[in-house]
Amino acid sequence: MCGRYVLEGNPGRLQDHFGTAHWPAFESSWNIAPSAQVPIIRQAPDGRRVADLLRWGLVPHWSNDPAIGAKLNNARGETVAEKPSFRAAYRRRRCLVPASGYYEWQAVPGESKQPWYIRLCSAEPLAMGGLWESWVDPDSGEILRTFCVITVGPNQLMAPIHDRMPVILAPDQWAAWLSPETESGAVAAMVVPAPAEAMAAWKVSRRVSRASENDANLVEAVA
Repeated sequence: MCGRYVLEGNPGRLQDHFGTAHWPAFESSWNIAPSAQVPIIRQAPDGRRVADLLRWGLVPHWSNDPAIGAKLNNARGETVAEKPSFRAAYRRRRCLVPASGYYEWQAVPGESKQPWYIRLCSAEPLAMGGLWESWVDPDSGEILRTFCVITVGPNQLMAPIHDRMPVILAPDQWAAWLSPETESGAVAAMVVPAPAEAMAAWKVSRRVSRASENDANLVEAVA
């Protein structure tokens, strides 16, 4: 699964890195949790790459209750194409979820779980594969836009830490992932673990387990 992640850095640099038309107002966060409003990247009808703030926790357009989003932070890559909650978005509304890195918790016998921080070896911002949806409140008519992160089984780096990891897309995959015209087989081929040799991981403070904690020291290595 992917339950917490980091996005920090200069907005202009992030805009240039992901090639978006603009970048929304967003302060760096070292402990992004579900239900947060965070930048995600979509393809506009005119083909531009745009970044907007959406809520983490996907609410399908057909849902009667937006509270369902609390259960839909992640979508399993093995079943995302068939599950009613995700299949429409998987076909037409894929997005990139920018991150500096993400956290995962390792089970430790006799102890509380040990959090790890995972990022690219290059330290460049990464793009997790996600889906987005629009939901219309039947009473007010207001539109709620939400997203989820797609997860897959672990690569060799992640396997000792956790049995799931987010899909991480290489820059040369971004355009195809975002385009609703990309054939289903080509999309499915991207829903795989990222190469282990491109990633780094280290143990971090258990403070990160508290969503109220949010500072740069959370990503520092601990013994």
